[in-house]
Amino acid sequence: MQLPPLTEARLLRRYKRFLADVEIPGVGLAVAHCPNPGAMTGVAPRGARCWLSRHDSPARKLAWTLEIVEADNTLIGINTNTPNALAEEAIHSGAIAELTGYESVRREAQSGEASRIDFLLEGAGWPRTWVEVKNVHLSRRPGLAEFPDSVTARGAKHLGELAAHARSGERAVQLFVIQRADCERFSIAGDIDPAYATALKAAVNDGVEVAAYACEVSVEAITIVRPVEVVL
Repeated sequence: MQLPPLTEARLLRRYKRFLADVEIPGVGLAVAHCPNPGAMTGVAPRGARCWLSRHDSPARKLAWTLEIVEADNTLIGINTNTPNALAEEAIHSGAIAELTGYESVRREAQSGEASRIDFLLEGAGWPRTWVEVKNVHLSRRPGLAEFPDSVTARGAKHLGELAAHARSGERAVQLFVIQRADCERFSIAGDIDPAYATALKAAVNDGVEVAAYACEVSVEAITIVRPVEVVL
């Protein structure tokens, strides 16, 4: 996925979940929108190099948006809105082996009366396939990516919905998109959110499939490039 032109800056602090103070060469101090509700453990170090997109719409309160942070000598995508676009691009290009061969890819598909799941895939010879996408950037041990980095009741709810589809005979996939290239394995951070770990175990027992893919991240583009081992 091609990124808009990004501006390099220095991250001073991230606070109130959705705000970040940055220092932009030639511009000075600015407040940027931080599109990430999680804890961002290890991926928002003070003084880190970071990259911002700029949006000049008069409807926006903040012109700058934090997109990428350099941590552990690695470029890491932190925008939690990005993985759905990455997944859609990868599904269409055939980069996600588990999700190839479908004729229709629908985003934000209605699931039940009051909920939506990220993707519904349909095709001749395939059961309807529901796909929920989660953003991953936490890595507390070299080579290991983990989810979540904070408690996510919404994530557990989505697992319950996927499990219901699996029990009905449809296919359900929980896809974890790792916005960094330095991880070879993926696991659940059960110490951070035990309820989510329990919900995922129950969902897998009901037939929900789990896949995790790492991304190549640069200041020009972020692309899903390879599967990583899932260790549950």
